[in-house]
Amino acid sequence: MKIVIAPDSFKESLTAEQVAQAIKKGFEQSIADVECLLCPVGDGGEGTVDAIRHSLDLEEKRQEVTGPFGLKESMRYFQKDNRALFEVADLVGLGKIPHEKRNPLHIQTRGIGELIRHLIDQGMKEIYIGVGGTATNDGGIGIAAGLGYRFYDKNGKELPACGQTLLEFESISDSDLYLYRIPEDVKIRILADVVSLLCGHQGATYTFGRQKGLDPALFETVDLAIQEFYEKFSPLTLSLKGAGAGGGIAAGLCAFAEACIVSGIDTCLDLIDFDKKVGDADLVIVGEGRLDSQSLTGKAPIGVAKRTPNGVPVIAICGSLSNDLPPLPFENIQAAFSILEKSEPLEDSLKNASLYLEHTATNIGRLLNLRNH
Repeated sequence: MKIVIAPDSFKESLTAEQVAQAIKKGFEQSIADVECLLCPVGDGGEGTVDAIRHSLDLEEKRQEVTGPFGLKESMRYFQKDNRALFEVADLVGLGKIPHEKRNPLHIQTRGIGELIRHLIDQGMKEIYIGVGGTATNDGGIGIAAGLGYRFYDKNGKELPACGQTLLEFESISDSDLYLYRIPEDVKIRILADVVSLLCGHQGATYTFGRQKGLDPALFETVDLAIQEFYEKFSPLTLSLKGAGAGGGIAAGLCAFAEACIVSGIDTCLDLIDFDKKVGDADLVIVGEGRLDSQSLTGKAPIGVAKRTPNGVPVIAICGSLSNDLPPLPFENIQAAFSILEKSEPLEDSLKNASLYLEHTATNIGRLLNLRNH
């Protein structure tokens, strides 16, 4: 029996690779002669590149760039031949910013633009960028700065490239003396797991500002500042689905780095050649930390299930299952299991997620054995 195990990460608990390994261990305990093919995936959210790096045989490298508070930091990226992948969260992820310093208007993303320049100078022709899990809400202004744009206040003083600057700058310089032009033969793709617009009540500021530490009283002011900035420099960006990803970093990449937004999960599945791997599968396992109605809008489990051939059953193993899910089966998923131990606190399930995943897979394997007898 061939089982393709293609989970996303369990946020704050396990990486996608760790989830896949735990599920594999469970099946191996209950199904004789089982063949488990591990295909950890991501949908553009934090951890996506880590999930697929081994499948793509990527080499980890590092480059010094400007960090979130203006100091130089070493940022990792992955490459093979002329293809490179990296995650914005490796530089400005929520987990990297101490709670007392979490102000999304003060965190800089200039380093992302600097890394793009470095990768192109190194001969990269394909650049894939995960923009999930960031602590910033700068509307992409940092990307512009990293590519050579400069911002000034009314006195002609250069301002740091952060969200606060959107509220204060009077002029912008795009002098060819500093500006970095993206070569036509370089393709930059943004792996997105959200389809939100940049501005408005469903945009970056209103949707994610609070969890990043932005005072709700500033939502309207910040949202309007971002809108006015793009109305002046790149009006079409305001209508792009997914431009709100990463606190507007996706918008900045599209407007200033000529990037395009793609489905994170579909692109990941293409990169790891998932369609070929699943062609002769008997069962596909998907999973993420919480399966809910949001999962239906481009998240990994649904993306994997949709790419699974008809006739191959798909089972979801998740941390928890929301009550707002439609009745099973849905989106090609025939059954769904939660590993959350109802009698135990959430902290226990997070701490022992690997063990509970293993137990759940073992029990599913036993059920499959009954069907085959």
